[in-house]
Amino acid sequence: MKIGSQATRSSAISSSNAETIVVRGLDLCRDLIGQVTFTDHAWLLVTGGLPNAAQRRMLDAALVAIAEHGLVPSVAAARMTLAAAPEALQGAVAAGILGCGSVILGSAEAAARFLSEVIARAAAGGADAAARAVIMEARAARRAVPGYGHPLHKQSDPRVARLLDIAREAGIAGGHVDAALRIEKLLPEISGKPLAMNVSGAIAATMLDAGYPLLAVKGIPILARTAGLVAHLLEEQERPIGFVLSDTGADSVDYDGKAPPGFVRSA
Repeated sequence: MKIGSQATRSSAISSSNAETIVVRGLDLCRDLIGQVTFTDHAWLLVTGGLPNAAQRRMLDAALVAIAEHGLVPSVAAARMTLAAAPEALQGAVAAGILGCGSVILGSAEAAARFLSEVIARAAAGGADAAARAVIMEARAARRAVPGYGHPLHKQSDPRVARLLDIAREAGIAGGHVDAALRIEKLLPEISGKPLAMNVSGAIAATMLDAGYPLLAVKGIPILARTAGLVAHLLEEQERPIGFVLSDTGADSVDYDGKAPPGFVRSA
């Protein structure tokens, strides 16, 4: 059963014959392997063209910034999965990535959409008015402003300043970075509390200014965190803590449901 319109049956990413593998119009072996970095290749795969020096530097910086952040839920899920299924490294990586959403990892995409809305409205009514309107609408709908606030880095996320500096040094900081900073300035007035830009907001702003596609922004933290997960899963095989994480979680949660007479939970 066909669902939806499927007028074309084409892909422009890759093809091959017995002698040649083509990736985005380039010969994989002649033009890419040993000639470009993985960051170049990731940009090529997503956009269809190789990045310039500024774009390469920005994407590379974003990937490094978000690749590792300790025993966050995605890492705990991956390590506990490997503890339960030690033969399934790929399943453990997938377990860590599947939790990519509005709170962990996926907030860069939400921030990118938010900033894009501000930019679109600014064309008609000015940057400050557009930022204020979009923030007010989010608050009226009881939605968080994505890309701002962090449970640990409450005053400032140290990764933000570095990413913005790189964007300026590379000459790509533009309207999205400006919008992100305007929002940060307006939030204390509108919300009544300071909410500093976090790394997801900085990645969204700098990568959109670099020309990275909005619809692929969520892929940046997914790609970056995959490297971090592989590191954690290697360590899990060498120095396992997956069951420690599981047991600690169980010990940290009280049972307050019904129980048979005389039941005492194990210590």
